[in-house]
Amino acid sequence: MNQSNGTKQASDKSLEAMRKFSETYAKRTGTYFCADLSITAVVIEGLAKHKDELGAPLCPCRHYDDKAAEVEAAFWNCPCVPMRERKECHCMLFLTPENDFAGKSQAITVEEIRATTNQY
Repeated sequence: MNQSNGTKQASDKSLEAMRKFSETYAKRTGTYFCADLSITAVVIEGLAKHKDELGAPLCPCRHYDDKAAEVEAAFWNCPCVPMRERKECHCMLFLTPENDFAGKSQAITVEEIRATTNQY
């Protein structure tokens, strides 16, 4: 499916895989999605697109000169090293409860993700 600006959306398979991963990881680490679920939706869509294009969920919130090399290095593959080591998520996907932007949710539906990402 293409969006109005011509960019390809993530496949349903990768989107569902990244949605499930995100929910499971949030619960396992005691973190929460952003209070603004549109941020969560865009990040999960970005992870899924990278999974489709690169074979790995490379952090979508950073610039890379060579995405394939970054996937191989694995530092920024989600969950990235800063998240695994210090619970620091640059994307605001996994937020600790004391973070001012943390919501109360550890769940999001594919429909919620598509409703947000279909707008971009």
